[in-house]
Amino acid sequence: MREGELPGLLVNEIGGKHGILHGHVAFLKKHFYLITMKEFLEDRKRMSKKVQAIYLWWHKPVIDQELLQSLPNLKVIANSGVGMDHLDLKLVASFGVKMANAPRAVSSSAADTGMALLLASARRLVEGYHIAMSSGMEYCEADILGVKVTGATLGIIGMGSIGYKIALRAKAFEMNILYHNRTRRKEQEEQAVGATYCETIDSLLQRADFVMVVVSLTPQTHKLIGKREMELMKPTATLINISRERYLQMALSQRHSYSKPGAVVDQEALVTALQTGVIRAAALDVTYPEPLPRDHTLLKLKNVIIMPHLGIKTDKATYMITEEAVENILAALNGLPIPSEVLPS
Repeated sequence: MREGELPGLLVNEIGGKHGILHGHVAFLKKHFYLITMKEFLEDRKRMSKKVQAIYLWWHKPVIDQELLQSLPNLKVIANSGVGMDHLDLKLVASFGVKMANAPRAVSSSAADTGMALLLASARRLVEGYHIAMSSGMEYCEADILGVKVTGATLGIIGMGSIGYKIALRAKAFEMNILYHNRTRRKEQEEQAVGATYCETIDSLLQRADFVMVVVSLTPQTHKLIGKREMELMKPTATLINISRERYLQMALSQRHSYSKPGAVVDQEALVTALQTGVIRAAALDVTYPEPLPRDHTLLKLKNVIIMPHLGIKTDKATYMITEEAVENILAALNGLPIPSEVLPS
């Protein structure tokens, strides 16, 4: 089936920095007639009527009022991740367009990343790599010591689907698990991973050897971990931030400053805490901004590991995201309940 027989799906591009992955194209073409933004702009008059759905791959293409007004048959926008902070949900809804995200596909990969950062920081893998690869390497200093993970206490702030999967992994490392969440987990869920609920974040921070932050960025969680919270932590503790985006109900003019989940941690306070020994180390999948300026102090410290927001980026996870997006789009086009529909607040 070709152009006239399949619903038109607008994507930013194929490949490149902000394009859908080449390996996903064949699957998408089974269900849709793909239209790139370049093709759309070159033949807007003809293409505008064909587009029934948009697939956002890492926030592209940009959805604004001008684009929405030019797509009279648009029924649904599917996002390639959980966070919707790049979309004005009320604006989209005002055009009668449905929206969906992809929460189910990302939790396992994000949990894997959290544990990878924990282990890499504990055993100083990045430092060890640079020592082993250095041109003058003759031996490793005897005091290049890591910290033990087995039997250590892990504090998880945010026990949603990702946080719970981290707890499952930590249990295999025989870790003692504490958690804080807006809603306490069921008793059988706590028992399954051996987790103890902390009513306050402060209680968790004071007891944990590793603190894993796994919350969505909202105005309430902006700089959730600041100077005061770090001073409550053990001086031997490690802070790990794998927080995720989420749509923020605030003025558009304010959205940019809150749009990166790295902002869950006060980075200036973190720099001071790492430099002065308030905490032992940090491991971050997210920062603000992304990427950090090349002269940022965090990039110069040995006791921090920084990843370029790769938390969910595996071949299987990204394919599952596209599968989930297709499921959402097809449901919307067929007038069925959308499995992962997102409603404006």
